[in-house]
Amino acid sequence: MSEPVGEAAADPVTAAGSARLAAWTEVELGVAGRVLDVVRAPAGVLAAAGEDVDPAAPESVQLAADLVATMRVSPGCVGLAANQVGVGVRMFCVDVSQHPKTRTHHGTFVLCNAEVVAASRKERAREGCMSVPDLTGDVKRAGRLTVRGLLPGTGEEVTVATDAFEARCLQHEIDHTDGLLFLDRVAGAHAIHARQTYL
Repeated sequence: MSEPVGEAAADPVTAAGSARLAAWTEVELGVAGRVLDVVRAPAGVLAAAGEDVDPAAPESVQLAADLVATMRVSPGCVGLAANQVGVGVRMFCVDVSQHPKTRTHHGTFVLCNAEVVAASRKERAREGCMSVPDLTGDVKRAGRLTVRGLLPGTGEEVTVATDAFEARCLQHEIDHTDGLLFLDRVAGAHAIHARQTYL
């Protein structure tokens, strides 16, 4: 997900869950990430649901590091899914910590085989995407979200509860792993806009 894109949740993250995500970052720092090319629509890999991935496999750890490295050098990018770099598996990275619309955040993290386990408080907001660089769209998504996934490297299951912009970003990236773009979520042509700036 890329930038343009209530009420804050009361400490929606457990300290243990946040610490486990931070611990994964230390693993990530031990693997040299490669900057990969970002695939653009209408590439077929973006429209296909990804396969579940073995988070402990060395290639999964490498892919996780590659996603983070690619996200970090891509202007305005706050999340990137594996199929956006041409790999059809259920993995994505997120980091909304520097975004002005962020309330709750967990820094940089990667999840494998993630799924939404609870969602509430629908809100409409503008979204963009590295794979659809010329357009943005108004998308209605949950403002409070709980997601369960596996950490690359350890394979540990974590549950992430969040809100606001991070919740939106997680839903955007999970959609990617299901073969959906934000354009598949807009209410109609009136909700699609030409991107004015790409930061």
